Amino acid sequence: MVIREIIPDDNKSIETIMTNCFKEFDLPTAGSSLEDDDVKLMFQGFQGKRAIYYVIEDNGNVFGGGGVKQLQGAGSDTCELQKMYFHPEARGKGFGKKVFDLCMKAAKEFGYKYCYLESASQLKSAIKLYERNGFKHLKKPLGKTGHTICGVYMLKELI
Repeated sequence: MVIREIIPDDNKSIETIMTNCFKEFDLPTAGSSLEDDDVKLMFQGFQGKRAIYYVIEDNGNVFGGGGVKQLQGAGSDTCELQKMYFHPEARGKGFGKKVFDLCMKAAKEFGYKYCYLESASQLKSAIKLYERNGFKHLKKPLGKTGHTICGVYMLKELI
């Protein structure tokens, strides 16, 4: 498997992986990232100057991904780790950590000072990854994501 930047042909695969993860973990879709405009057009949604989305691919098949871009409703010094979801076949093999590391490296290169994320408490292994890598829990959300189902808010200082 290789990790590379997203291309337009990856849009449907990433949307399907996200949708399947929501079903697998019994997450409600209303008030979630599945309602974001860029879910159906992930490539297009991550084409900003300080944005990037990585996918895991093997023999033409996409197995997940994650990205960073400016946190909506926050200062220009804060990005958001977004839409990090993986097919079950890609889990437990270190790919999530590799995508995470690439996202954090990119966020620093883009000049962000902080990285924010939102998650659901059901996604325990993801939350442990974030905690092990310097993310601290917050009591309330930052920015204006509109993700009302998320009860886990975390922030990491990048500098």
